[in-house]
Amino acid sequence: MTGEKGNKLARVIPEEFLDEKLTAEPKLDSTSQKRIGDQLRAMYDELMQQPVPDRFKELLEQLDKKDLETPE
Repeated sequence: MTGEKGNKLARVIPEEFLDEKLTAEPKLDSTSQKRIGDQLRAMYDELMQQPVPDRFKELLEQLDKKDLETPE
């Protein structure tokens, strides 16, 4: 039961072909762009609902104190 799956070797692509592919502008259709945007917004909104950890608050307070102590 040895199938072809997993037994394929990677192809070596000549470097000159890679340059052409890397310089071409990637394109997404508007539906894909909208879907990605919606998912990013949903993730960001969820993140913004999380409380700020106490350790971060302490670090921000320390930075504020240093800013007030430092002469301009």
